[in-house]
Amino acid sequence: MKLAVLGGSFNPVHIGHLILADCVSKQLGYDKIAFVPAYDPPHKYLSMEVSAQDRLKMVELATEDDERFFAEDFEINQKGVSYTWDTISYLEKKYSGLLSDKIGLIAGMDLIPNFHKWKNARLLAEKCRLIVAVRNEKETGHENAAKGEFAVKEKDFSLEKFQFPFVKVNNPFFPLSSSQIRQRIYDDEGWRYLVGEKVFEYIKERNLYVHKKS
Repeated sequence: MKLAVLGGSFNPVHIGHLILADCVSKQLGYDKIAFVPAYDPPHKYLSMEVSAQDRLKMVELATEDDERFFAEDFEINQKGVSYTWDTISYLEKKYSGLLSDKIGLIAGMDLIPNFHKWKNARLLAEKCRLIVAVRNEKETGHENAAKGEFAVKEKDFSLEKFQFPFVKVNNPFFPLSSSQIRQRIYDDEGWRYLVGEKVFEYIKERNLYVHKKS
């Protein structure tokens, strides 16, 4: 089995995440894509308006109709700061004897410039196959602010400067972020078709991300 991991806050999970996972599966031959919601991402401050269990449930709903995709609850259950090194090590043990290749680690261009600051970055790059997804748009709206050293962006960064081996996935340009969806919900603007139907219904039923009138 070829397994790849797509981590994130998934606050909320949206169709862009599913499109990216589909591209990784189709183009690079991965049988399974694990969507891993972070409990507390080390590289940015996470909006706490929605619980970790809500984020996990939305990922479960978004992935349950595609046999290639599944929600992995390791980081949610562990709590604390979520480090990719720990997650990959856990998945290697969990699927010991079933993996036919290194676990693929999907990362967007927004994360790549600071990858060298991740926990055990060099060892992680050896342990995994890094899969880089290009995402050029600037996110606006209810953004999760970057933490500490991760708030420093490298000027004029390009993949040619990246010091670790990687493969690139040719995913379509899709100018959408979770922060933009949260903002649109908060502002009571159209967002219905930016997420899957089950995720839409869950957000509506739970009254998530809405402007709380005092």
